[in-house]
Amino acid sequence: MKMLNFVYFVIAICFTTACRPFVTTSLEADLFEKTLGQTPDPQLIDVRTPKEFTEGYLPGASLMDIKDANFDSQILALDKNRPVFVYCRSGKRSLEAANILEKYKFKLVYNLEGGIIAWKDKGKAVVMP
Repeated sequence: MKMLNFVYFVIAICFTTACRPFVTTSLEADLFEKTLGQTPDPQLIDVRTPKEFTEGYLPGASLMDIKDANFDSQILALDKNRPVFVYCRSGKRSLEAANILEKYKFKLVYNLEGGIIAWKDKGKAVVMP
């Protein structure tokens, strides 16, 4: 009987995860950079404020301030079927943005764990406008 319950449990997990239309993965800076570099034509968005953006941003990033009233319409201009890489200052706002992307059924979202602070702490390059 225990084995049968286990089988039902595994089947239930498979169905609930297989039916998810989206997946968000938080990656530390090195893995985020590697995954970003291995992804053809990635969508990289910085969800910080314009002022924060001028303090340096990841190469290839587009600014889409999560606090902006037009944030939802900006992200809806992205391709839902291509991976989206998202980051902010410390990781809090990018997780919020990832939740919004999930709400709109984006298929795959990568969040930079620790944000640009963690990126810089690893000595990784940022673009200075």
